[in-house]
Amino acid sequence: MSLFQSLNISASALTAQRLRMDVIASNIANVDTTRARLVNGEWEPYRRKMVIIEPQSGSFSGYLQAALGRADAVDGGVRVREIVDDPAPFKLVYDPNHPDAGADGYVRLPNVDPLKEMVDLIGATRSYEANVTVLNASKGMLMKALEIGK
Repeated sequence: MSLFQSLNISASALTAQRLRMDVIASNIANVDTTRARLVNGEWEPYRRKMVIIEPQSGSFSGYLQAALGRADAVDGGVRVREIVDDPAPFKLVYDPNHPDAGADGYVRLPNVDPLKEMVDLIGATRSYEANVTVLNASKGMLMKALEIGK
């Protein structure tokens, strides 16, 4: 394992969680957006986005090489694989006076639940804070190692 691998792992997690918080903020900002994109000539409401995070190096052979003691066989850390649309159906609300109401008086609203978004935001924030703590602990250990070498 390299000297700075713990810093690289924490940095990758910080980057992923920051992107996750940005996507959550976008979801919250568009909670009432009824015209987000044009699909087949018809306006569709904003569709909730989700961040898919995966391990950066997850091959079996990489873990086997690490178990056998070969340095830097597993890079570690995480990466954002993709940002996907939530397939959940849109909410239907009866409001015949709304400019986007259909002939039946119902308006299709985004599939964004502010409560769910806030729970996800708390999780992402705590994960970010935990990785900052790990980063600071690693930095402290490296500084102590340098002091020992004086």
